[in-house]
Amino acid sequence: MKILDWSSPAPAANIACDEALLDECENGGDEVLRFWESSTHFVTLGYTNSVTEEINANECRENNIPILRRSSGGGTVLQGPGCLNYALVLRTENCDDLQNLSRTNAFILERQRATLSQLLSTPTAVEGYTDLAIQGRKFSGNAQRRKRKALLFHGTFLVDFDLSLIQKYLATPPKQPEYRGARSHLDFVTNIETSRDKLKQALCQTWNANRVLASPPTARIEQLVTEKYTRDEWNLKF
Repeated sequence: MKILDWSSPAPAANIACDEALLDECENGGDEVLRFWESSTHFVTLGYTNSVTEEINANECRENNIPILRRSSGGGTVLQGPGCLNYALVLRTENCDDLQNLSRTNAFILERQRATLSQLLSTPTAVEGYTDLAIQGRKFSGNAQRRKRKALLFHGTFLVDFDLSLIQKYLATPPKQPEYRGARSHLDFVTNIETSRDKLKQALCQTWNANRVLASPPTARIEQLVTEKYTRDEWNLKF
């Protein structure tokens, strides 16, 4: 597997890059483990999420917080400094553990859980739908998108994020995992105590990512940004 540690200053390009890597893998390209972190704050909706139900839209508009929609499922996320993102792009052919949504979730999240438990020297649990948590507080949310021959499994790690901003810009989600217990955003999420470098190194070891991808798929990223991720028809459609 190859490593791509690449962040764009443009929010739309960061979202587009994950989809572009999936498209390349579907067409015979590399499996990739990507890392990125946004230098500015923006919101990403899951594919079917509602703008009016999931976001404090007035706060976002008043503070010039872009609202984007990604191609995977999962919950709404506030991106920005202190939120480290990863993306796994994997071929699904001839891998029993990746043949459907639930088996993929179980396989990948268990490996992530074991890695984080060792790195943080504290028990880490898979909670809710696709969360990782410590003592009942979420620090990682995850989602996937599947194609015929490949899948994208991506998520977040709260490292040193300003957690108060989550409550400012995101509404209480209409669908909540049972373990949340109707807690506010601020009472529900937490940062983890580790460095980005240690976290990246641990994940690279877990997924045997030991070769560097020379460059991101720039042409496909630019196409997706122009045709999809900067258009209200996509980002605000629900």
